[in-house]
Amino acid sequence: MYEVPARLARSMLFVPGARPDMIAKAARSAADSICLDLEDSVAPDQKEASRANIIEALHSPGFGPRTRMLRINALDTPYAYRDVIEVVEAAGGQLDLIMLPKTSGARDVQFLDTLLTQIEARQGFTRRVGIEAQIETASGFLWAREIAQSSPRLEALIFGPG
Repeated sequence: MYEVPARLARSMLFVPGARPDMIAKAARSAADSICLDLEDSVAPDQKEASRANIIEALHSPGFGPRTRMLRINALDTPYAYRDVIEVVEAAGGQLDLIMLPKTSGARDVQFLDTLLTQIEARQGFTRRVGIEAQIETASGFLWAREIAQSSPRLEALIFGPG
């Protein structure tokens, strides 16, 4: 059984993965949670380098007690799979949560849960990465109850702009 950890969530700072200088600054901030972003703040031609920046940052000791979150690209993009595989395989032991944008149904969360379970088993991680589902569409809102019950890893639903 996955026990959802208690996390302070008074403040969350989003940081573009393309900006290592901003990641380092965020790690020194007073924010409770740092969201390392691979989605909207990163141009398509910077996705690969941004993943490497995030992996390097997660291996640095500077984050302290802050929640370390990764916002991947939506599952219907050509980037999401590599976001999860590359970052979680290389630095999943230092990652607390994955934010799943544009979640439109329970199957999105279940797919990510399955992928994380396989990576964690392969890498021998001793703790599990949680999931926060970002609901940004009418379809996601319609299926919110099913999304909320879709995985024991799910720690929060976030309602955001589409």
